Amino acid sequence: MSESTLFSDAMALRPVSDGVYVGELNKIWTIGPKLHGGALLSLCAAAARTAHGGDAQPISVSANYLSAPSPGEMRLETFVRKRGRRVSVVDVELIGRDRTRDERSREEQKAAVHAVVTLGQPEHLVPPLLSANPVVSLMSPEPPPEIEPIGPGHPMYGTVNYWEGVDVRPLMSTVPDGPSPDGRPPVIQIWARPRGTAPDILFALMCGDVSTPVAFAVGRRGWAPTVQLTAYLRGLPTDGWLRVLATTTQIGQDWFDEDHLVVDCEGRIIVQTRQLALVPDH
Repeated sequence: MSESTLFSDAMALRPVSDGVYVGELNKIWTIGPKLHGGALLSLCAAAARTAHGGDAQPISVSANYLSAPSPGEMRLETFVRKRGRRVSVVDVELIGRDRTRDERSREEQKAAVHAVVTLGQPEHLVPPLLSANPVVSLMSPEPPPEIEPIGPGHPMYGTVNYWEGVDVRPLMSTVPDGPSPDGRPPVIQIWARPRGTAPDILFALMCGDVSTPVAFAVGRRGWAPTVQLTAYLRGLPTDGWLRVLATTTQIGQDWFDEDHLVVDCEGRIIVQTRQLALVPDH
């Protein structure tokens, strides 16, 4: 298995037949023992873009997470559903290896993600007609020097393993550790950029799932698996830090939603995501 820490290497694909590709996500791109959902989402978008060809970029991705694959080789099967002048649609099935429940030492191939990717041209060179962007007033273009990156000695070290490939700096005072005294929902702030290269649209898409689960705000700190995630890609990022704001509308007994807003160093909205996830038991 490759030990590269570069995000660009993680997004590399090898064609094996018409519309079918092989990629690899190593153990760096994990949360605990399982692959990070944002990295899986980005790999699906990369496969759709490759299958479509040309200069089209993903402008929306809607994904259902079917299983939690282990690090290793991924098979991506693509189906071009529509090829239009402005909008195209590609289905992607990502198949990985997952341990069976009845035999922990054995792994089997399972569909892990089913994604529908819409491709077109993001608006990245023109100003919006209207924009409600709270990030610019809350977060500076670069992280303040006192904000430490995730790595050895950081509270998130040992769980967030992709720090080797991503310089990710959460503002820990915004990461909830139980219910807020005033009952307000969390507004988690994070800066991120890939190590060794400039951020691209696939990296920005990964950042749409980069936050600590907002379920921390109700004292639920266990595994919170994403069931469905929808992302809108609004532009191409400028080289520099990406700012991420993570919020929620409601944390229920079983389900919670989590929104991410990803803004580049010039203050432009690059990615918006909303996911539905399961509330941890504890």
